[in-house]
Amino acid sequence: MSDIRTFVDAHRGELLADLDEWLRIPGISAQPDRHADVRRSAEWFAGAARRTGFPVVEVWDDGPWLPAVFAAWPSAAADAPTVLVYGHHDVQPVDPLELWQTDPFEPTVDGDLLRARGASDDKGQLLFHLLGLKAHLAVTGRASPAVNLKFVIEGEEESGSPHFEELLARHRDRLGCDVVVVTDTGMVAADVPSTVTGMRGLAAATVTFHGPDLDLHSGVFGGAVPNPATAIGRLVAALHDAQGRVQVPGFYDDVRPLSAVERELFARVPVDDAAFLKVAQSRALAGETGYTTLERVGARPTAEVNGLGGGYQGDGHKTIVPSDAFVKLSFRLVADQDPAKVVEGVERFVGEHTPDGIIARIEWEGAGVRACEVPLDTPAYRVLTDAISAAFDGAAVLPSREGGSGPEAGLEQAVDAPLVFLGVGLPDDQIHAPNEKVNLSMLAKGAEAAAHLWQGFADLGRDGLRAR
Repeated sequence: MSDIRTFVDAHRGELLADLDEWLRIPGISAQPDRHADVRRSAEWFAGAARRTGFPVVEVWDDGPWLPAVFAAWPSAAADAPTVLVYGHHDVQPVDPLELWQTDPFEPTVDGDLLRARGASDDKGQLLFHLLGLKAHLAVTGRASPAVNLKFVIEGEEESGSPHFEELLARHRDRLGCDVVVVTDTGMVAADVPSTVTGMRGLAAATVTFHGPDLDLHSGVFGGAVPNPATAIGRLVAALHDAQGRVQVPGFYDDVRPLSAVERELFARVPVDDAAFLKVAQSRALAGETGYTTLERVGARPTAEVNGLGGGYQGDGHKTIVPSDAFVKLSFRLVADQDPAKVVEGVERFVGEHTPDGIIARIEWEGAGVRACEVPLDTPAYRVLTDAISAAFDGAAVLPSREGGSGPEAGLEQAVDAPLVFLGVGLPDDQIHAPNEKVNLSMLAKGAEAAAHLWQGFADLGRDGLRAR
């Protein structure tokens, strides 16, 4: 343990230098004028993987997706298990730029903090893996990893991974593995080692109500024809009951409930509601009755209004019955919920709340994403928590849930292997927001954990990893 920490500490300057270079590349996948930068970002990481020693490094741009990176380093050990590390190199837009305290693509260090877009999500977390691999090789004296190590680093995660499943299908023969390690998450606090044990799925739609074929004078026509803005407001009001439960038909039919053991473990996680509100810059908590804040944001399904509009939006008044109104909705899903069934329920809900004279249209953002969940009794999970614990001087590792969504469930299904999460981001890293940061000390902890993890997986072996 001490040798690994000594190596990581001695090479933190190299990690910082690499981050300084990579974070300057504005690889924003959501903006077409930045797609050349997404390619530069992929090529930079490919170069970093080659410098680390990976004998196989490829930039995959043979499909509609933005460039992804594949790297592989076979182990010299006979019958070594194969590990696939997933992450992403693209970043979020920086708007609103005026709220940044520093240039988002000019990395700035202040003590233990490094600020830049992508510092935590996800470039810093990918680079701690390269440092951890170097530590693993140096301390064990190996010329190759104890496991067959593969990386697949996509370039569209921040745009919803629209082509990732197609990429997985195209390259399925290259991605075979015994376990997947996702490195795009975090911990509940710097002094509370934890690991994500599930990510929610997602379904999102825009619902448009069309009433009269043109805006009407509200004095002449108001009260005599249906108002789509009023109707969309009523639909939104009907989305939840007084206890915060979603009223979409069948929404909870397949929800896997939290077990008593899981609730007891979640209760050990020291979540401070006041601190949570401070980070959220909110003045009150809300949500489904009967669940804690941690359970609400990670282990329960939700429905949120992401945008609402219709009619006149300018200064002063324009007294009309508007022709159109809309609402943007997103549904976070948990284990066993099928996005297709949720889509059916939402369409039924919208139909039940569309008054006569209103034409409803629903546009879905793709087919939706399934949730994924890590069973707490699998050998892979035990090895992961042992590795994290070693990096935190033997402290107990608590489970948590990630409220966000990603392509992990599709990846798990495509490779048919168990999945675990190793991430060291913190709740106040302001990912997706201005002034994103990462704690350099947390990246060092991540590198230590990764160095321990490869040997732990090797000791467990292929059969042990596959046990469920």
